[in-house]
Amino acid sequence: MPAKSIAIMSTAIPLLSSRHVAVIGAGAAGLVAARELRREGHRVVVFERGDQVGGSWVYTAEVESEPLGLDPKRRLVHSSLYDSLRTNLPREVMGFRDYPFGRKEGKGRDSRRFPGHREVLMYLKDFAADFQIDELVRLETEVVFAGLGDGGKWTVRSRSSNCDCVDEIYDALVICNGHYVQPRLAHIPGINAWPGKQMHSHNYRTPEPFQDQVFIIGSAASAVDISRDIATVAKEVHIAARSVEEDKLGKMPGHDNMWLHSMIDSVHEDGSVVFKDGNAVGADFIVHCTGYKYDFPFLETNGAVTVDDNRVGPLYKHVFPPALAPWLSFVGLPWKVVPFPMFEMQSKWIAGILSNRIWDYNNWIADQCGIPAIEEWIVQMYMATSKNRLLRSESYRDEWEDDDLVLQAQRDFDNYLI
Repeated sequence: MPAKSIAIMSTAIPLLSSRHVAVIGAGAAGLVAARELRREGHRVVVFERGDQVGGSWVYTAEVESEPLGLDPKRRLVHSSLYDSLRTNLPREVMGFRDYPFGRKEGKGRDSRRFPGHREVLMYLKDFAADFQIDELVRLETEVVFAGLGDGGKWTVRSRSSNCDCVDEIYDALVICNGHYVQPRLAHIPGINAWPGKQMHSHNYRTPEPFQDQVFIIGSAASAVDISRDIATVAKEVHIAARSVEEDKLGKMPGHDNMWLHSMIDSVHEDGSVVFKDGNAVGADFIVHCTGYKYDFPFLETNGAVTVDDNRVGPLYKHVFPPALAPWLSFVGLPWKVVPFPMFEMQSKWIAGILSNRIWDYNNWIADQCGIPAIEEWIVQMYMATSKNRLLRSESYRDEWEDDDLVLQAQRDFDNYLI
C-alpha cells in the first residue's frame, strides 16, 4: 500500500479496533510483529520457548540427541547455526526499514559488511531493547496448543519452565515460529545398510569431527558454507547436487580436496556412494544439507491450514488462511527472500488488517493497474459513515458530521469536470 494511504488511514482513530494478540516466537519475525502490532494499538503477548530473544540467530554448541532428526522424542535444539556462519546478504539490506543494520563499533561487535551470526543476534537484541519489546516477551514459555474455541477466540495453552500449563484466550494468533528446526532428508536407496555416520546440517557446528572422507548432499547456502568449512580439516569432501551443469563436475577450482558430483543414485554396505552418472567414491560421513520442514505441532485449525510436501496452505499471499483470516496469520513463510524487511511488511499488513485500518485489497488492485490508491476522503468518509450508522441507526442517512469530507469530495469532482 502506498505510504500516502497509510498515513491517511491512520488518522481515522475513532473506529480502529484493538485486539488481544498472541505472537508465537521471539525471533526476528516475532519481534517486528510485536512492534507493529503494538504500534497499531493492539495488546500483545509474545511466547518464546528459549531463554532469550533472537530465535534462530541464537547460537548454541549443543546439538540434538539424534543427529538426523528422525526421532520424534529427541531433545529438540532450536538453533541451526554453525559457528563459522556469516550472513549471505549484506547488512545494508538486512535491517528493518526504520532501524538500519548499521555498523557498530565496540567490544564484541562485528563491523564487516557480511557479519557473523553473533552480530545479527546483537542487532535483534538492540531492536528489542530500543522498542521495549522485551516487556512483551515471555521467555522459556512454550506454546503446546493453539486452537479455536467458543466464540471464534483462540485458546492458547503454554507451558513455562516450571512445567505449569496455562490456558489463555486471544482474539488473534500470529505464527512466527520459523522453519529451521525440523530436518528434511534426501531419499537414498541402500542407506539403511550403509555403514557410515550421518547428520543433518541442523546439528552441524564445527568441522573438527570430520577428518576423513565426507559427503555433502545439497547445493544451497548451508551446503556451500559447510562443505568449505569441513574442507579445512577433512581428507576429502564430495558434494552431490540435484541440478548441476556437467562441465562443472569434478574437482572444484581453488580446492585440492573438494569434488562436485551429480546426484546420488545409491549407497552400499562397502561404504561406497554411487552417482547418477555411474561414478562412485567412498565416504565415512554423510551430511544432509537438504533443508527443513514447515512444522506447527501446536496449531489446531480443524483442517483449515495444512502442510503438504512443505506447502503451507491455503494462504492468501502466504500470510492469511482464507477460512480464518484475519484472526490467524503467518509471518516469514517464503524462503527465497530478503527476510527481515519481508517480516516487517507482513507484520505491518497483519497489524493494520486487525485494526480495520488497511484497505489492502482495493489498493492492491489499484497498484496492479498502475493507478493511484483510494483517495483519502473516500476512506475517511466510509469510516465516518460506519461510525455514524452505529450512533444513529435510524437517522444516519439524514444526519452526519462529515461535511468537511463532502467538500473534499466535491473539489475532487470539480477536477474531473474541468
